[in-house]
Amino acid sequence: MKLDLDRLRGLFAGDAGADRVVPPTGFTASLTLFAAGAMAFLAVFALALSLATARLADRWGDALARSSTLRISAPEGQMLAQTEAALRVLGTTPGIASARALTDEEQRALLEPWFGPDLPVETLPIPQLIEIIEEGDGYDAAGLRLRLAAEVPGAVLDDHTRWRAPLVRAASRLRLLGWVSLILIGGTVAAMITLAANAALSANAQVIGVLRLVGARDGYIAQAFVRRFTLRSLTGAAVGMVLGCVAVAFLPRTEVGGGFLTGLGFQGWHWLWPLTIPILSGVVAFLATRKAAQRTLRDMP
Repeated sequence: MKLDLDRLRGLFAGDAGADRVVPPTGFTASLTLFAAGAMAFLAVFALALSLATARLADRWGDALARSSTLRISAPEGQMLAQTEAALRVLGTTPGIASARALTDEEQRALLEPWFGPDLPVETLPIPQLIEIIEEGDGYDAAGLRLRLAAEVPGAVLDDHTRWRAPLVRAASRLRLLGWVSLILIGGTVAAMITLAANAALSANAQVIGVLRLVGARDGYIAQAFVRRFTLRSLTGAAVGMVLGCVAVAFLPRTEVGGGFLTGLGFQGWHWLWPLTIPILSGVVAFLATRKAAQRTLRDMP
């Protein structure tokens, strides 16, 4: 425990003599800052995608699982009678909390995205829709279909099963894609920082050789590289994370249009998740730089 605390203290406190081994500027410094910042910016959106699709899957699953639709197709003179008969059947079916026929205005709103706002619903042979809300363990769909076939011949029950499963599956795959993207982003950060650390070590081979001659151990030299590249990664990732959060905050809210992309963002305590990105970036940089430094120093003559 004491050794780990000493390493952590040395990581942030540093050593003036050892720090001179690592170039404070140059392409390796710029590469590390840019890679960490860019990857953190993208990680914010990948994280927002994962959380948004998780909410979407829950919302679709809950909304569609507790509701059904009854569609009645009948001649104009029989539509009202069959609608009333269907409502009586639904009202006496266990597991159904409520059932109501949609108004012309509600049906027009459902068709508006396809046919425009001026669709004359009342003059067209459009089926009557009845919204069914379940309760408890739900109702027996097979038994209800048999009753409807006998009492309301023009009724077709849609319990949303064929819609719910593909939608929830698609949302789950999008969520998985977001987490895979986060893993790939972490791997990219590790690869870029490893390349930058190897380049810095190779460029300072003569300085490292002199330090060895005066008694410096490889662990002392490696710590300098680990410290510099870890702090650079933390700084770059923090800047990228802040810019990413600002960009996400300016995305349209869910109320504007109601589509999926307008709901991409963080809600409530989920805004704390981006704070972990710079920390994880620093951990990745620490591990990648230490491994690269140890391997390169071991191979140096």
